[in-house]
Amino acid sequence: MTGADRTGCHAGDPGPYAICAHDLSKHYPGTEAVRGVDLHVRAGETFAFLGPNGAGKTTTIAMLCALARPTSGHARVAGADIRTQPQQVRRGVGLLFQHSAVDPDLSAERNLYLHARLYGLSRARAHTRSAALLELTGLTDRRRDRVRTLSGGLRRRLEIARALLHEPGVLFLDEPTVGLDPHARVQVWDHLARLRADRRTTVFVTTHYLDEAEHCDRLAILDRGRVVAHGTPAALKAAIGDDHVRVRTADDAAAAVVLRQDLALRPATGPSGLTVAVAAGAQQVPRLCAALAARDIRVHAITLTEPTLDDVFFHHTGRLITHTGPPPGHADTASGDGHDTPGAGDCR
Repeated sequence: MTGADRTGCHAGDPGPYAICAHDLSKHYPGTEAVRGVDLHVRAGETFAFLGPNGAGKTTTIAMLCALARPTSGHARVAGADIRTQPQQVRRGVGLLFQHSAVDPDLSAERNLYLHARLYGLSRARAHTRSAALLELTGLTDRRRDRVRTLSGGLRRRLEIARALLHEPGVLFLDEPTVGLDPHARVQVWDHLARLRADRRTTVFVTTHYLDEAEHCDRLAILDRGRVVAHGTPAALKAAIGDDHVRVRTADDAAAAVVLRQDLALRPATGPSGLTVAVAAGAQQVPRLCAALAARDIRVHAITLTEPTLDDVFFHHTGRLITHTGPPPGHADTASGDGHDTPGAGDCR
């Protein structure tokens, strides 16, 4: 096939896109794990799937990595079709699973060497790549330490190194910081930022942590197998409504009159002061303070609250991601009934 295919990508050439998917679906008996997902991820971009456990994130990654066959739909990843060129897809991607895939009883260095050989690298190339990635991930000094002695953050960095051994163009990270303490999570994201800056690797992350989604260029919100919103974090937050400014003054009743008459705002009165909804709240705060000062109304406190990604998720789904779990009977597993997912030895 030449020209643009059904995903909107060009056959044999990822062009500006590293990942393109159209109407991607995966059904198991009694369960629609993924329902009609459309995606376009640019080369060199850091992209996030944001959603609670059970949303279908892991299943989607399994299909994009050619580890699970879609029930319907089409996708191209790293220039290859996931249906007709699965081996080429697997050679073009790196994958970090939710759970550790390194041997805890081997050294960091030995783990990388063995995985490099499984990827088909020669002995000499396996040694060279292992050394280079230990250096890249800051693990050279710990190369001879057994993995079980490494902290959670260091172990995750080793797993990222493992996923990069064959120099993939696209790196998939499925919940890369799950189970890590806050300090280790920060370390992992600092490393990913350096990786992207140095190597222009396309990074595709699944997460249910809102602060991690903020690190990404763009994100898609996945809910019960469907993409319900996508865009930059800033654009998604801006699209759902105004910022909220809360002000407490020496005379809230008089301040409310000023805000209505002079600034055409609609303040809501509460026990902690006045609250007004405004666009571009940071720019409006000085104007609001100036109007009150002109009427000799002293401002005791003022706070600005911007929409959050939790607000975005609530806007599109009717519930907060921080308080939601997998819907009853819904699966977020790549293996499902076990018919489609190959073993680790097939992922080369």
